[in-house]
Amino acid sequence: MILDNPIARGNTAKIYLADNKIIKVFNDLLPDNESTKEANKQKYAYSCGLPVPRVLDVIVINGKQAIVMEYVKGETLGDLFLKDKEQAECYLNTSINMQQKIHSIIPDSIEPMYEKLYRQIEAITIIDESKKNYLLNKLESLTFENRLCHGDFHLFNLIETGNELVVIDWVDASAGDFRADVYRTYLLYLQFSSELAEVYLRLYCEKSGINRTEIFQWAPIIAGARLSENVSSENTKRLIEIINKHCPM
Repeated sequence: MILDNPIARGNTAKIYLADNKIIKVFNDLLPDNESTKEANKQKYAYSCGLPVPRVLDVIVINGKQAIVMEYVKGETLGDLFLKDKEQAECYLNTSINMQQKIHSIIPDSIEPMYEKLYRQIEAITIIDESKKNYLLNKLESLTFENRLCHGDFHLFNLIETGNELVVIDWVDASAGDFRADVYRTYLLYLQFSSELAEVYLRLYCEKSGINRTEIFQWAPIIAGARLSENVSSENTKRLIEIINKHCPM
């Protein structure tokens, strides 16, 4: 298969459009099961009746892992927002309706959020052991009912196509506390715009009836997990400040 220039690049993969299909080609140095793991999560979300691109195949292209999936034609809500920022609240409302639909599902066969977060926090190398142990102990202390969580939910992972909204990029999906998922979204928006992050959080709390305190109990844990991802565009100092704010001295 010959692939031309990618239409998008992420932290772990490049995205191509070929033969009216999306080809997600993973970077080198990732675990050998990375493509299968992500494909299975996306298949699971699809099996739950959610509007998700159908996975067509898991293959190897020029020695690299790849997922072949259905092409969804449309624009992301993020792109629409950038064209008309006055509609921010409208787009966020639309996205939250979908996020709550995802959170309404009680999953039975997907990676536990607890295991994912524990593994990520253990991998952090730039905070001291006492803070790391605090995060791990706090994670163990939290109780909740498992719900399906996307793990990377934001306007740019929602494609508007016709009258449907399609959710893409399920690599970080897990079974865990939806409040943690909400804080993760808030944290991602905070990197882009504090105003957008606050509007999102206000709207989610209004729609769900939960309060900020419930969501912010996850702040140091999710910031720690994000820290372990080594995302080049992320503000490491900001994440450490969040951890320090919540961790006892």
